[in-house]
Formats: sequence, structure tokens, C-alpha cells
Amino acid sequence: ELSKVFQGVILAERDRFKAVDDETKRPAYGGSVSTPEGYLVALWRHECERVFCDKLTTHEDKDWGDALIMKLIEDTYGKQIVKQVETRVYFVDFLREPEMDEETGELIDANPSFYEASVSLAHLTDVAMKRQQMFNDTSKSVKLELVLFEDALKHMMRISRLLCMDRGSALLIGVGGSGKQSLTRLAAYIAGAFPFQIQITKTYNTVNLFEDLKGLYKVAGLKGQKVAFIFTDAEVKEESFLEYLNQLLMTGEVAGLFPKEEQDALVNDCRPAFKKHAPGEIDSYDNLWNFFTSRVRDNLHLCLCFSPVGDKFSKRARDFPGLINGCTIDWFLPW
Repeated sequence: ELSKVFQGVILAERDRFKAVDDETKRPAYGGSVSTPEGYLVALWRHECERVFCDKLTTHEDKDWGDALIMKLIEDTYGKQIVKQVETRVYFVDFLREPEMDEETGELIDANPSFYEASVSLAHLTDVAMKRQQMFNDTSKSVKLELVLFEDALKHMMRISRLLCMDRGSALLIGVGGSGKQSLTRLAAYIAGAFPFQIQITKTYNTVNLFEDLKGLYKVAGLKGQKVAFIFTDAEVKEESFLEYLNQLLMTGEVAGLFPKEEQDALVNDCRPAFKKHAPGEIDSYDNLWNFFTSRVRDNLHLCLCFSPVGDKFSKRARDFPGLINGCTIDWFLPW
């Protein structure tokens, strides 16, 4: 969990820390922050809250966690820094406009990812609502009609944060109808990730799950595209499904997923991407396969949407520890 905090800190853009001749040209810090030091501490506070406080199950516990973080900041850095970070600063990666080639007018990057502070929640709401409108304009089947009030926006930002991180997976826990799947779809669209959800039928079984997983592995490992794999507790037709997801989260590989000939084909298909990524490395079978599985782990983001009602959830958490350890937990409290 400590590594998850610093993964977020390292992910942040460095433009607020660089020395500039004219302070007016420096991008806004957000909140009450006025120095690079304050910005770094605000970023650390934000990441600690995402990793440690979001999983807590009551408002009282969350307040306790927040107070503890602020006390640590005061004891370590003093009142001057505390003043700067008292107002929460929210970090997201979707504030920048799509990158266009000025000469040809072609789209270079539709979803530029720069993890940085937002000026205010109101500005974030505007950006998110515009993206939702763009999603509805381009999507034929699914339409999102989300009202992004403060809580919904914050949950969407948490999911978005995990989609922009390598190996970021989310365990969203809340009662049915709290918006877990819809917010994940919006976050996936904003991050430029391919959203996928299995279609449960009466005959859906492990063979079908393996076929779906193979497709996702190819998108994430061969194309190098982000995938948001939305999986709800309604889709657990067999408990063994969770064992495969547990393996996926812990090692990136699912036992028996690819027969030898399919694995050989994948290794050959990922050779060009490997040579581009690591020009000096030997393209041996093991190196290519490790590159493929590592790429899958980086790009295949599992978004588990579970309900805490009843004893099923606690039993699954005990039986499949990877679902807890391999994910960042976001507990949806009643709106």
C-alpha cells in the first residue's frame, strides 16, 4: 500500500516544481497551495487518502484518518505547510485538451494523461460533464445520464486515477444502484480505456470466461491499449471465476488460459512491440512472454463492483485475498 501511495506521487507532472523566471507562467497549484513544497505535501495527502481513507466504511473513520494525516503534516512540516494544504487539492489526469497536429489537423492523442491538480471541484464537474456529453454523442447503445454531484464526481475521479496508473485495479464496494458501473464506464471513456463486461447467459461457464479473457489479453498485451474489465457479483456464476481473477491480480497469468500453440503465436505477435520497447534486449521466448504478461498487467484494469450486503462478500475476501491486496478499495457510503 505504501508503494501505491508513492506510485501516485511519482505519476504527477513535474511542471509545478520546475524553476521559472516568471511565477505567473507557472500552472495553478490549486486550493490554498502557494509553493512547490506545499504542492508536494498536498499531493502526498491526496494519495494517502486514496489508498488508506477511501477503504474505510464510516464517515467517522474517514475523518479520523484525515485528522491523522494532517497531524503528521503539522508535526513534520509545521503550521505554514498545514495552512497551504488545509483545503483539499484534487489530482486527476484528464484536464488537458486532446492533442492535435497543427499542420495536418490530425488527432495525435485523444486522451492525454497528465496527473495534476485541479483548480476546483466546479471546474472538474464542467470537464466531466463535457466528457459525458461526448460519450453520449459517440455511443450508440449505452447512454449515461449521470448527475455528477460532489460524491459521484469524487468516486469517478478515484476510478479514473486507477485507470491511469499501471496495474491499477479497483474494488468498488457499495449497495446495488449506487452508480459503481456507470461511473466506471464514464471513467473508462475519459481514460481512453476499452470497457468490457461479460454477457451472462444460462450456459456461460469457465470456457466462455477464458475466451473473453483471451480477447482482453490480446487488446492489453498486443495492442497495448488500456482495458477496464467491469466485473460484478451478479456475474459470479461459479466461485472458480473469482479464483481466476485472483490469479490475474496476483501474477498477471491465469493457469491454463493459453494452450501451447496459442502462446507461441502470441509470443511471435508481440516481437515487433518488444523490439521497439527494448531495442538492445535479446528477443528470446522467455523475454517476449514476460514482456507480454507485464504489458497485460499494466494495461488490464480490473474494476470489481461488489455489494457488502450479506456474508458472501466477507467469505470471498477471505477465500481470494488477491481481490483485496491487488486492488485499491473504494467504499461507496450512502449518498
